[in-house]
Amino acid sequence: MSKTVNYKMDLNNPPVLSEEQKARLEALAKRPDSEIDFSDIPELDESFWKNAVQNPFYKPTKQVTTVRIDADVMQWLKAQGKGYQTRMNKILRDAMLQELKNHP
Repeated sequence: MSKTVNYKMDLNNPPVLSEEQKARLEALAKRPDSEIDFSDIPELDESFWKNAVQNPFYKPTKQVTTVRIDADVMQWLKAQGKGYQTRMNKILRDAMLQELKNHP
């Protein structure tokens, strides 16, 4: 009979690494990429990344905030029907992605 073990980690408070764990990580970080053994899996090259797509299950975490916007902008968003906050988020996300694309 197999058992499933669930482990939750607080990413804001990760466990302290032992000296042995730190030494192993340091040794791995110093090894050159040429020493990586790809015998059981091919190395990912540019052709792989050319066909890569964003994870379809990715859903960013929402954050509650207060925003001051002009009344006419709010009226315009709400006049388009239900979901004005989602539309506002999409407009801001599109602007953010365009900015990131133009200024890497």
